[in-house]
Amino acid sequence: MSKIQTLHSDLLHETYYKISHDSGLPIYVFPKKLTSAYALFGVDFGSVDAFFDGEGKEKMPDGVAHFLEHKLFSNEDGSDSFEHFSAYGADANAFTSHTRTVYLFSATDRFSKSLSELLTFVTHPYFEKNSVEREKEIIGEEIRMCRDNPYDRCYYNMLAGLYSAHPVKNDICGSLSSIAKITPELLYQTYEHFYRLSNMALVVCGDTTPEEILKIADENLPPKCNYPRNISRFCPKEPPHAVKESVREAGQVAKPVFSIGFKIDRLPKDSFARSRMDAALALLSETLFSESGELYRRLIAKKLISPEFSSDLALTATFGFVQLAGEAEDPDAVWREVFAYLEEQQKQGIDGAEFERARRVEFAEYIKGFDSTEEIANNLLAFVFDGAEIFQYGDLLRGVRKDEIEELLAEIFRKENATLSVVFPKK
Repeated sequence: MSKIQTLHSDLLHETYYKISHDSGLPIYVFPKKLTSAYALFGVDFGSVDAFFDGEGKEKMPDGVAHFLEHKLFSNEDGSDSFEHFSAYGADANAFTSHTRTVYLFSATDRFSKSLSELLTFVTHPYFEKNSVEREKEIIGEEIRMCRDNPYDRCYYNMLAGLYSAHPVKNDICGSLSSIAKITPELLYQTYEHFYRLSNMALVVCGDTTPEEILKIADENLPPKCNYPRNISRFCPKEPPHAVKESVREAGQVAKPVFSIGFKIDRLPKDSFARSRMDAALALLSETLFSESGELYRRLIAKKLISPEFSSDLALTATFGFVQLAGEAEDPDAVWREVFAYLEEQQKQGIDGAEFERARRVEFAEYIKGFDSTEEIANNLLAFVFDGAEIFQYGDLLRGVRKDEIEELLAEIFRKENATLSVVFPKK
């Protein structure tokens, strides 16, 4: 019998529910009295899951996860689930990332119809040969467009500079040659291996109750599945440092675009430790790289970068990196200025006032994330698949010490861990 567990945060005055459904699917319901409801049906399967076995012997072609996401909307009766959502007045979409595949919709009306559609089409795969061949042409065009996008090229070149073997360096869409190998049989094999309900999660956020969602799930999900959630996964061994100091490529840009990546070698296997490290790195990145920080002011004052300058963080059980990205006439000068600044910070230590400013900013962003059904659902799914708890993250942010981020500053932000990727204008 399905069980409902209540999770509450005294700090946030928020509550959500976890349903351990009889089918094996974990369901998370976050009641929120907002105008739109949002639902995600996620699979713990992304582009980095490139092997069927845990030994690295059965490799699948690059781009299978993304291809499968595209084809799952096609139904056996010839209809398309996008059309069904549109008829219900819902806005549906899907995406594949390095670590997960997600099917989603938002709706202001007829929510139960849309949720039934979501649960039905994702659990009923249908892959027909001619349809698969036609999809290769569509995704092939998407791959060519990504190749022509200088920001995509800069990002993947950065990853290729950081990693020698890890699948994170490969394009999520795959390549023209890799998708040519995809067949209906391969899609069914991939689906059966990864699309186990115990390896998936449903997250619903909106003006609803766990009892209402449980009723819809009971009506639309298949019988109990005995597959274990733990799928054997293979991750190639990686050297601790970046494999290339720089990667450069000509592209269709008026001004060079750059990405500076810092490879994170120490990846906590324990989900709580990884969540704490993520909080510490978020504070460190805000301290060092935000538009309110000293580095940004220097780069702007010296006219080294355009105003659009960003930093991003990825931390998983098998890969992690910090990325700085922007536009610059002389990316090498930016590289030198960044490392001069980092060396200063490593010698003198992080300014206490800046650290506390960063904590306030990050904590405010965390609180703000509970004002949107879309943000709540996406953030909750990310925590679920990482084995962490969304309500704990606020306490982690408040508990990070300055000496912790100074240790990470010394450990990660070194030249041997870094790659400079540049796409410069074609002559």
